[in-house]
Amino acid sequence: QVQLVESGGGLVQAGGSLRVSCATSGRTFSSSVLAWFRQVPGMEREFVAASTWHDESYYADSVKGRFTISRDNAKNAVYLQMNNLQTEDPAVYYCAGRAGTSWSTRQNDYIYWGPGTQVTVSS
Repeated sequence: QVQLVESGGGLVQAGGSLRVSCATSGRTFSSSVLAWFRQVPGMEREFVAASTWHDESYYADSVKGRFTISRDNAKNAVYLQMNNLQTEDPAVYYCAGRAGTSWSTRQNDYIYWGPGTQVTVSS
């Protein structure tokens, strides 16, 4: 059974930093895409960042320059370092994986999902 589990969410002041982690098990994602999405209540889940198996990274414009995605294939894990967090960043952050090797911003292209971790930013 494939499992993705996020951790590291919490409360941080605006301008602060937070790192969320995603541990995977049940299959190896070393040759697949791992990504982060986020969702606020009443809104659609939106793409944040993706990492391909050959370590290329892609970001939503809203987080480019502030967030960094990284992965550790030996640990089957992916991380999202979030710096300079703003009041528009609070959401539940989800780790996602897809079987293919091409990255995508569409949530329907990802078949593996974690339960999410809450990130809250205080002003």
